[in-house]
Amino acid sequence: MVNEALKDGMRENFFGAKPDYRREILGIIRSNQSPGTMCDRLSDYHENDLADVLPELSQAERIKLYRVLDVSLLSGIFEYMEEEEAIRYLNEMDIRKAAAILSHMEADGAVEILRKTEKDRRTVLIDLLDETVRRDVALIASFGEDEIGSRMTTNYIVIRENLTVKQAMSALIEQATRNDNISTIFVAGEHQTFYGAIDLKELIIARKDADLQELIMTSYPYVYGTEAIDDCIERLKDYSENSIPVLDNHNHIIGVITSQNVIQVVDEEMGEDYAMFAGLAAEEDLHESLKDSMKKRIPWLLVLLGLGTMVSSVVGFFEQVVSRLTLIMCFQSLILDMAGNVGTQSLAVTIRVLMDESLTARQKLGLVGKETRVGFCNGVILGVVSFGVIGLYISLFKGKDLMFSFAVSGCIGVSLLAAMVISSVVGTVIPLFFKKIHVDPAVASGPLITTVNDLVAVITYYGLSWVLLIEMMHLAE
Repeated sequence: MVNEALKDGMRENFFGAKPDYRREILGIIRSNQSPGTMCDRLSDYHENDLADVLPELSQAERIKLYRVLDVSLLSGIFEYMEEEEAIRYLNEMDIRKAAAILSHMEADGAVEILRKTEKDRRTVLIDLLDETVRRDVALIASFGEDEIGSRMTTNYIVIRENLTVKQAMSALIEQATRNDNISTIFVAGEHQTFYGAIDLKELIIARKDADLQELIMTSYPYVYGTEAIDDCIERLKDYSENSIPVLDNHNHIIGVITSQNVIQVVDEEMGEDYAMFAGLAAEEDLHESLKDSMKKRIPWLLVLLGLGTMVSSVVGFFEQVVSRLTLIMCFQSLILDMAGNVGTQSLAVTIRVLMDESLTARQKLGLVGKETRVGFCNGVILGVVSFGVIGLYISLFKGKDLMFSFAVSGCIGVSLLAAMVISSVVGTVIPLFFKKIHVDPAVASGPLITTVNDLVAVITYYGLSWVLLIEMMHLAE
């Protein structure tokens, strides 16, 4: 511990102590400095660091900050907030100031905030937006939430294909005063249709008399605004471009999808899948009300209650088996738990594989075969271990003879093998089926697969116990 402390001290002396931006920002805001000085000092910090500090301020301190900072810096801060948090802070300020901040934000971010704002206030805010921003907001809002156009930004540069290199640079400089997403310049052809793209570096180093056509990548990827997010997100991830153009049905550029947009979409999709794995109807966050949380959880819980009732009914169907051989009840949870675990593993593998939209029917069948083999091999190993361990346990601790003990453990081992194989198949086939009928395969959530496999395991276990132990071996307690 002493050596570690010495190392940390030496590291701080050599590299310098890591600055505590949060404390510094709070100190500036809570000081008695003039508004101009405070604004100059706070502008030296990253907007994300400033956004992180807002929840620690009192409402009076935040209102003071809204008055001190200019609109461009405030809009940058709001870019790094969750929509609900941004709405709460916008409601604290004058509605004209709030509209000005939204006007300076990226149009896609403003749309997300406006969508979750109360209807009356939203109407007023839209009316107060800058005319160009209002038009961009209306364009993005015209797309459904599951369409890629709803995630685009209108921050991009577009030039004509018939310009010279010098004219292209002039057009870039002129548009850069309004749009700062300049790493890729998009090119429009005749009738303003998408023609290709130029890398900024290529344009900068090109000679003035060079042919612009030589710089244009005419095979540059693109998407249509009405394409479903799920259908095109994998394509977008395959390219390492900073921006990919979004076209309308007439092949005109109407926006771009940036790498940041792609990351956000993937993060949201993963969040939705995680929620479904947990048996939730939608994602939850820390600030949700009890009512909203219950609305998201109760639908799946009702479905699972129905399936759980079915499992209990099946156990009741084998009541005679349990009454004649009560010992097997002790190991029911073992079979059910292992079947559920195996099914959930197969489900996770299948969901991950299904992210590849280009899978063929043969590859899907191969996946089912592979998961079946994995379930069988694991089932054989665990079945043999269960046969030995449980047989000895019953003999030593339950006082049963060796024949009875290993007959029961043998039945448990076989049941475990059968349940694991069937659960592997179920955990693979159900998401494949959902994908086939165009339902998100993540709907085959962990709780759903576990409950279905409980049903499979109960039937397998008690069915084999009845056939092997009672009908064939005539065992009873």
